[in-house]
Amino acid sequence: MAETPLDRLRRLCAELPESTEKVAWGAPTFRAGAKGKLYAMFADHHHGDEHVCVWCHAPVGKQEVLVHAEPERFFKPPYVGPSGWIGIILERIDDDELRGHLREAYLRVATKTLAKRLEP
Repeated sequence: MAETPLDRLRRLCAELPESTEKVAWGAPTFRAGAKGKLYAMFADHHHGDEHVCVWCHAPVGKQEVLVHAEPERFFKPPYVGPSGWIGIILERIDDDELRGHLREAYLRVATKTLAKRLEP
C-alpha cells in the first residue's frame, strides 16, 4: 500500500528528537520537546484549499524568497503566514528537501539540548 502524505510527514518528523504529534485545530501538528513547541502542521485541503501540504516555521525572510522563486511549490499559509511560516505542497517536494525544511523548522523551536542531538 502506498504511503499517504500524512504518513510521509509523520515518518520524516519522527526522525527528529522528541518530536511528537498532537491534533490541534482539527489537524495533525508536530511539536518539539517536553514543552511541545509547534514547528509544523499538516493541512489537507484546509478550508477548501487545493493542496495537501505542510506549514512549517522558517527563518526570517525565507518565506518571501521561496514563494517568489517557486510559487508552484511554496506559498504563504493562512494564519501563520504573517509570522513567516512557509506552506509546502507535499507532492511537489522530495524527501531530502522536505527533511531539510522540517529540520530547520524544528531547530527554530527546539531547546539547545535537543538541537545538539541533531549535530552529526
